[in-house]
Amino acid sequence: MVIFKVLSALLSYPTEALQAVAPEIGAVILNDTALPDDTGKALALLVVKIGSGDLLDTQAAYVELFDRSRSLSLHLFEHVHGESRDRGQAMVDLRERYRAAGLDLDCNELPDYLPLFLEYLSVLPANEARENLAEAAHVLRALSERLQKRDTPYAAVFAALEALSQTQPDETLLAELRAAKSDDPNDLAALDQAWEEAEVRFGPDASAGCPAAADAGRKFHKPEVIAS
Repeated sequence: MVIFKVLSALLSYPTEALQAVAPEIGAVILNDTALPDDTGKALALLVVKIGSGDLLDTQAAYVELFDRSRSLSLHLFEHVHGESRDRGQAMVDLRERYRAAGLDLDCNELPDYLPLFLEYLSVLPANEARENLAEAAHVLRALSERLQKRDTPYAAVFAALEALSQTQPDETLLAELRAAKSDDPNDLAALDQAWEEAEVRFGPDASAGCPAAADAGRKFHKPEVIAS
């Protein structure tokens, strides 16, 4: 489903390339019948904001939102497993799913990075994509609620994902996420300490050697395509 590729791009770090294709992205969103009308319109507004805003300001806003707050991390397992050993095995299992779909990572990005996961969903049959997305329904709802509280147009992406999953989140799991303490993005000392601990447990920096791009598909390669 191409809509997953579009949502992946919208959740990626803003670039000139993303701004250049903003009109095409907007057209795909407005023509997608799987999205509720209000969600499609909210997404279209986000596309306009990204596509027409000053690039440096847009990038700074993105970093402030997603990179300076672990409670809004785009790494799914951060919200499920935290720093436990279970997260490492979950990473391995998810990467194997990617490989089973004929995809492999082109860089050091962690497999649970949401734009990467959405790129994977885009190559699956619709029903299978929805089933995979439904597994993260509680995380998506929690992130949606946190983004709504910050009054950011990025909340529209998560509203779209919830609609596409066609699944209500597990209330017990959701309650646990709602009860989690929100970190302060302005507490730089605490933020630095938190990410340093994450690097010790999980190896290289998630973005090392792999700058964020408008097209998340650049982080995957298909061996059979390259060979041909």
